[in-house]
Amino acid sequence: MATYVTIIPSSLTQEEAFAYMANLHNFAKWDKGVGKSTSTLRYTTTEYDEFSNILVRGVNTLFTSVDRITINKTATGCEVIYDATLTANWIIAGVNLVLGKVFNKIGDTATTGLRKALA
Repeated sequence: MATYVTIIPSSLTQEEAFAYMANLHNFAKWDKGVGKSTSTLRYTTTEYDEFSNILVRGVNTLFTSVDRITINKTATGCEVIYDATLTANWIIAGVNLVLGKVFNKIGDTATTGLRKALA
């Protein structure tokens, strides 16, 4: 299992940032890893608290991803907290031991894209 957390300050309002992040089709715009994989995760929204919290769960045969997006209002817009946990499923469960190193690189690239999207 690997976890990646990033906090992105944004000049967008809390409502604007929430609308952008709640549309899962936007993931491919800021996360370069989305769509390039040969094994696409199928996401389901499991929590949705308008303007503040989204929890999604993505699953395929190899991995399960649980992503929490929290959006807090600030004096200059908002901050988006993206907290993702990736777990290798039973077929390749041994990969969990080294998954963190790879997931950190993927997360850093996604953070760069998200900073641009939420500027």
